[in-house]
Formats: sequence, C-alpha cells, structure tokens
Amino acid sequence: MRLVTWNVNGLRAIFKKGFPEWLQVHQPDVVALQEIKCSPAQLDETQTHPAGYQSWFFPAAKAGYSGVALYSKQAPLQVLHGLGEDDFDSEGRSLTAEFPDFYLIGAYFPNSQGGGRRLEFKLRFLDLMQLYVERLAQRGKPVLVCGDFNIAHQDIDIHDPRGNRNQAGFLPEEREWMTRMLERGHQDLFRQQNPEPEQYTWWSYLNFARKRNKGWRIDYFMGTPSFQIPYRCRHYPEIEGSDHCPVELELL
Repeated sequence: MRLVTWNVNGLRAIFKKGFPEWLQVHQPDVVALQEIKCSPAQLDETQTHPAGYQSWFFPAAKAGYSGVALYSKQAPLQVLHGLGEDDFDSEGRSLTAEFPDFYLIGAYFPNSQGGGRRLEFKLRFLDLMQLYVERLAQRGKPVLVCGDFNIAHQDIDIHDPRGNRNQAGFLPEEREWMTRMLERGHQDLFRQQNPEPEQYTWWSYLNFARKRNKGWRIDYFMGTPSFQIPYRCRHYPEIEGSDHCPVELELL
C-alpha cells in the first residue's frame, strides 16, 4: 500500500500542472493533500473524483485559504473532519481516515509567520494534535500523521540553519515540539531511512531555490510508537507543480 502526502499549493492550479497525469501514472493508494485553497463546489467531476479514486474534502471557511483533501482507492472505514476545536477546524487543517490496520491523519499545520505572529496559535495546534494522536492510538491501532508540518526539525532539515535561526518554521518552540514527540516514541519515518543531508520537500519560488536545492524538509510521515509495519519512505523532488514535492510511504 502506497501513501503519498503533498502540499499542492492550490488544487485547481495543480490540476493544470500535470497532477492528473502523475496520479494515473504513479497510482498511489491514498493521497493526502494540503493547502487545496478551494471547496468541492469549485471543482469539476474529474477533480472531485479522479478515475479510480474516492475523495473527501475539508476546506477552510475563508475562501482561497488552507484546506485539506484525501483521495483513496479503498474506502476508509470512516473519515473524521478536524480536531474538534473550531479555531483550527474553521481553517480546514486535518482529515483522519481509519483503515483496517491503521489511522491516517492528513494535516496542514499552521505557519507561525514572520515575527512569530501566529506562534501561540501554532503551539496550541501542536498540543492539540499530540493529544488527538495519542488518544486515537489508544483505540488499538497505530496512527500515521502526514502532511506539511511547517517545521524543519534539525539543522540537517534546512539549507541554511544559521541564517534561518529566527524564521517561522525553524523557531526553537516549534522544533522542541518535534523533539518531544520523538522522545515520546513517535517516529520520523523518512529520517529513519534517509539520514543523508540536503533532502528537502519545500523550496522558495525566489532565487532559483529549487534548482539550487536550497530548501527545507517540512513535509513528514510520523508514526506512533506502535507503528511496526515494514515500510519504505522517500520523496520526489523531481515532481514539480507546487513549491513542495510529494513524500511517499510504502507499506510492505
């Protein structure tokens, strides 16, 4: 089973940039999308139901902002919208799909923004996400959290750690949350199998950053301590269409 997470930076836009062709050629079983920036009412049938896929959407109340979606070949046992707190759910931040052997949360974590303007908001989201994940795991299945975390955890996850020390996404408080999660036994599945530097999932559109591979790794698959399914995890920096690239988790 192959799971893919991808911040598409506009679902309607990426449908014009090769996404349907990629979907039909690559054929992932589940695709969790972030920052869709639209509602289902703004999509046509080929976008809401690509051939062979069922879909679920959780748009933000604000038009053209945030939002997540899920495409799946296999119908989940259930799909849950949001985390149960309106501050975050009104921004369309997460979808949870229950499958027979695991839960999958596709999430778009808030950006703490310049000067940490939304840092307090993000920290509340992080605390709630941790509580949500660990309570979900108590139901007896491992939990996978995937998506754009808007956090580069360690120096290895960012091209210029010294120059970005005070930038949103690399603030000490954000990074400390990731550290605490790992200390509690949660797993950074990509990094476990890919210890090499310069493996990024997001690049600025400025200064040819992607061509020069001056990026950040902010898109993740995280597994709860009980996740023991053999897997492979990789990213696809060569796949364009967004300022992020897809990350894939293959369950063996």
